[in-house]
Amino acid sequence: MKATVSIPDELFHLAESTAKKLSLSRSQLYATAIAEFLQRAQSDAVTARIDEIYSKRRTGLDPALRRAQARSITDGSW
Repeated sequence: MKATVSIPDELFHLAESTAKKLSLSRSQLYATAIAEFLQRAQSDAVTARIDEIYSKRRTGLDPALRRAQARSITDGSW
């Protein structure tokens, strides 16, 4: 599919030189960049949702577990 987009001149020239250095066509460079951006955005959305879910849960350690961990560290039997 063909699409027409407007980008700043400086970004266009940087993209052109990068595509040339990587031996990619302009279309390949743009398609790869957009795919990576969308993948990152989707991943960020999933992470935000997980953070939202877990932010509503109690996060502290059980006091008994905390004491057991503290005893194991100060034991010195490593």
